[in-house]
Amino acid sequence: MVYQERVAWSQLIVSVITIAVYVALVVRSADGGELTSVDWLPLMLWTIGGGIVLTIVLSILWGIVAGMRDPQSATATDIRDRDISRLGGRVEHSFLVIAGLGVIALCGAGAHLFWIANTMFLGFAISALIGGIARVVAYRRGLV
Repeated sequence: MVYQERVAWSQLIVSVITIAVYVALVVRSADGGELTSVDWLPLMLWTIGGGIVLTIVLSILWGIVAGMRDPQSATATDIRDRDISRLGGRVEHSFLVIAGLGVIALCGAGAHLFWIANTMFLGFAISALIGGIARVVAYRRGLV
């Protein structure tokens, strides 16, 4: 497995964990009450920060293990990696645009700030998840 594929897997794994942790924290904080009453900002910021740190740590540890197995190819990249990265980026951007449009619609409708912020968070999370899936599929099945 090449370096960029390991990073894609790391991001994909952490995206799933981050979404699950954030949703669990918000639901637990609501304690059966209104979701809009939850103090969501610290939960969101800590979850995003934790996701970033976890992705970095997982990528580094996975890279160390791969480097011990095959030091020469542990960080090697080629044109295919660049093309797969571009593909994943295009997929991610598509979902971010959809989330942005959803946020604009919610703002126009006068929705509660909780729903606006969580729509954007979900847009980022889904774009990372779908982009990661696109990258992994491209590595496994090739670019077609």
